[in-house]
Amino acid sequence: MSLKTEWITFSQNGTTHRLYTARPERAKAPLPVILVIQELWGTDAHILDLTERFAKAGYLAVAPDLYAVEGKRPESLTEERIEQIKTFLDTLAPPSWHDPVAREAALEKQPEELREMLRATFTDLFAYLNKLPELLESLKAVPGFLADYEWSKGEKVASIGFCMGGALSIMLAAAEPKLAGAVNYYGRMPVTQEQVEAIQCPIQGFFGELDPKITSLVPAFEDAMKQANKIFTYKVYEGAHHGFLNDTRGGYHADASRDSWKETINFFHKVLQ
Repeated sequence: MSLKTEWITFSQNGTTHRLYTARPERAKAPLPVILVIQELWGTDAHILDLTERFAKAGYLAVAPDLYAVEGKRPESLTEERIEQIKTFLDTLAPPSWHDPVAREAALEKQPEELREMLRATFTDLFAYLNKLPELLESLKAVPGFLADYEWSKGEKVASIGFCMGGALSIMLAAAEPKLAGAVNYYGRMPVTQEQVEAIQCPIQGFFGELDPKITSLVPAFEDAMKQANKIFTYKVYEGAHHGFLNDTRGGYHADASRDSWKETINFFHKVLQ
C-alpha cells in the first residue's frame, strides 16, 4: 500500500508541536485517527514503523514528538544521541539499565567525549520518566488539533502507547473525555481512583509475564475500573518480557506480538466505527 507520510507542526496556545503523520495515499479525507504515543526512546524508527502500520490498516495515524521544544529536539535528545544510548545499553546486562552505579561504571570505560555526551543524554532522557504530567499537557494538544485538521475533522480518535507511552495513553483517557478508546502496551497505570472515574472510553492492555514491575500493577487497576463500571480488557503473555512488540530490541516476542497486534486492530475497528 502506498502511504503519504510527513512531519508537520501545529501551534496551540502559543506553543509549536511536532507530529509525524501517515495515511493511505489514495484515501479520501477525513479518516478516523490512531494516536501513537512514543516509548522513552521517542519517535524512533520503531514508533514510525508502527504509525505506518496503522495507516496501512486504513487510518490516519499520528505520532507526536513529545521531546520537541517549539518543534525541534534539544541537542541532548536528538534521534542520533538517543541511538547512541541504545547502542551503549545493548552492551550491558538489562538489570544495569536502571542501576545508576552499574551504568556509571560502564560509562567510565568510554572515551571522554562520548562519555560526557552519553551522560547528558541519560540525564535528560530518564528525567522524563518523572515528567509524565508535563508530557500529558503536550499530548492533550493533539486531539484539539485533529478536531479541525483536514484529514481527521469530525472523526473519532483513539490512542495507543508503549512503555512510558502506555502510561500516557491511560492518562490521556482520563483527561480527554472524547477519546474513543485507549491501548496500553506494558506501561504503568499511574491513575488515581478519581482519574479512573473520569475515563469515558474502553481500555485495553497488553503485558508480559516476565515484566513483574509493570504486570503486578494490573490487578489493582482492573479492580478500580470494575468499581467504576468501566471497560478494561487485557492479556498477559506467558514468556514475554517488557517491550515484546518492539522488533528492534532484545525483548521482542513473536507470538505475543502477533496475537496482541490482531487484538489491537480489532479493538480499534470497534471503537473507531
